[in-house]
Amino acid sequence: MRMNRLGVILAVAIGLATMPAFAETTRVDQILARFEHANQWRDHVMIVAHRGGWMERGAIVHPENSFEGITSAVELGVEMVEIDVRKSKDGEYVVMHDSWLDRTTNCKGEVELRTVAELKQCRLVVEGTGRVTEETVPTLAEMLAFTRDKVLVNIDNKLDVEDLAGMVAVARDMGMEGQVVIKHNLWNAEKIAEMKGTVATIGDGVKFMPIIADDAVTDTRFLETASKSFSADAVEMINWHKAGEAMTDTGGALFSTRARAVAARGDWHLWVNTYSIVNKAGGYLSGGRGDKLAVLADVPGEAFGFWVDRGATIIQTDEPRAAIEWLTANGYRIPYDLTN
Repeated sequence: MRMNRLGVILAVAIGLATMPAFAETTRVDQILARFEHANQWRDHVMIVAHRGGWMERGAIVHPENSFEGITSAVELGVEMVEIDVRKSKDGEYVVMHDSWLDRTTNCKGEVELRTVAELKQCRLVVEGTGRVTEETVPTLAEMLAFTRDKVLVNIDNKLDVEDLAGMVAVARDMGMEGQVVIKHNLWNAEKIAEMKGTVATIGDGVKFMPIIADDAVTDTRFLETASKSFSADAVEMINWHKAGEAMTDTGGALFSTRARAVAARGDWHLWVNTYSIVNKAGGYLSGGRGDKLAVLADVPGEAFGFWVDRGATIIQTDEPRAAIEWLTANGYRIPYDLTN
């Protein structure tokens, strides 16, 4: 009897071992594996859709910070969407770039002077086209519910740094803090210390990314200090560009050989922003090598290719389709396994 029972146990164990795993690997799980292990994936360039994915070939085609835009971005294959977060009159976090509603909705007035119920009366519009959509101003919770397990979310905090804790609390209540990346500008030891206090208040489980700009930081030792202080998986680096200047031909100090060595030693991604900013020189954040002009001139390699050659493995762009097409054609995109 004892041997029979042992035989049954062994048979069940073998059967379980040969059965397919029930736990599915989501697309976000696979994205996180690449985000958290930069050195293993430096031949794959990740794409972040600026304002949730709203432009194509220089034209606005989706409402910014919308479900429609994010749906399109996810279908294109981006790894992350960037969204902008503000607060309503009744203290709820909402997704909106401007402090005013006039440009991106069919309402007028300040966001902070309206309750969520009032904001829900405002329809998102496709700027410059006259198209009014059925979407209303989303709350942060609604946006995170929409992106769950599809794509990572990079939060651009339009409020005080202390509000980052509240935003993360929304994600944590939904069990999504691991799918969110928060960020803040750092340029000296005092700023690092202040941000460490904020991160301690926020608690574990969320990814913090330093933003470092070359108008204040040119010493790569600061890159090492900042990235180590937060066990960063990526550092967003700014190569400022002024009107009238020639496009950078080096990438500046933050994309130097030494900077790339620091990134490799720390196993983190170099992140560059190629998107445009209104009333600023083209490629304002990326040494003049921005996506809009490069795509419209049909020379995408002058933006995306240049930064890949300087070590960038994450590109935030207004042109996710063009970026992914160029990167794929040039061998910088490794497909995800979405068969699970």
